[in-house]
Amino acid sequence: MALVLLRTPSSYSPPSTTTPLLPFTTACRSPSRVPSSAGHWKRVRGLRIASGSGRGLALTHADTSGDLKEIRDCCTVWKWKDFDVNYLVKGKGPPLLLVHGFGASVGHWRRNIGVLSECYTVYALDLLGFGASDKPPGFAYTMEGWAQLILDFLDEVIKKPTVLVGNSVGSLACVIAASGLVLLNCAGGMNNKAVVDDWRIKLLLPLLWLFDFLLSQRVIASALFERVKQRENLKNILLSVYGNKDAVDEDLIEIIKGPADDKGALDAFVSIVTGPPGPNPVSLMPKISIPVLVLWGDRDPFTPIDGPVGKYFSSLPSNLPNIELHVLPGVGHCPHDDRPDLVHEKLLPWLSSLPSMSEISTG
Repeated sequence: MALVLLRTPSSYSPPSTTTPLLPFTTACRSPSRVPSSAGHWKRVRGLRIASGSGRGLALTHADTSGDLKEIRDCCTVWKWKDFDVNYLVKGKGPPLLLVHGFGASVGHWRRNIGVLSECYTVYALDLLGFGASDKPPGFAYTMEGWAQLILDFLDEVIKKPTVLVGNSVGSLACVIAASGLVLLNCAGGMNNKAVVDDWRIKLLLPLLWLFDFLLSQRVIASALFERVKQRENLKNILLSVYGNKDAVDEDLIEIIKGPADDKGALDAFVSIVTGPPGPNPVSLMPKISIPVLVLWGDRDPFTPIDGPVGKYFSSLPSNLPNIELHVLPGVGHCPHDDRPDLVHEKLLPWLSSLPSMSEISTG
């Protein structure tokens, strides 16, 4: 999902309803130190971050992902509340901030950074607990905490009105933080316990609570996590949530698996899966009056278009004139990586249609 954030408040507050919009009309910043998934610092030389439509960008494992190496070249670290937060910056123009979903990281935007950075300054960050950002043992992860991280990043690093682009729980974090947005398969909460009015979740709810109990047992949680992050298991999970199976390549598996081997990754997994789901988008969206673009893959098994969250967002355009919805055929839970060409086809014109700063300043 992508979001339009129109201001950079220094602390979290609920979305306001009357904020003017940012305008939309390039080169990578100098390489800097970047944290490896093992927690040490290294410099890496990159090849080329893909540009164009985003199609046909799968890499072989032997190539060790030139795209991912250049992404790392564009990364640096921001200090947030004594924690290291990894982020990327590339391009020149009005700023965009990309916010990944559960288990992902900056690298998950590999098929979008090149295209977007041709006209925009692209920022992307690893939420605390994911990617190359810190994973503090025993930390209690919440949607509100991630939203505050985003707001502080806007305030301290970007320092100007910014468009937020998020996916899944990253989308929801952006909704909490922002007063306007573009959503790509927005999550209903930090975990599935938020969507209690879906008959599928109702059937599974006893199992979800049992799973929470099992994860509270350290030995069991560790065994389950080790099994989930095995390469073949990760590949099968990803194949189940992507409509375009060709997009599930070795790079994608490594994007998910690498950080899962970090110290603190197990604690992050348990906290996120068992913690409070956080604010529901149903309570947030009515407060937003600026333009919103919703993009939704119709083959998403996590937040299906015919589920309560999908149905809610599908109903919004007929009730709220500021919201534009596009259902993407044959696309799963991560549209930006699954079929980036379809996402760019809708996102880029929408960005270019936003009012200019001169119009705002004279309006």
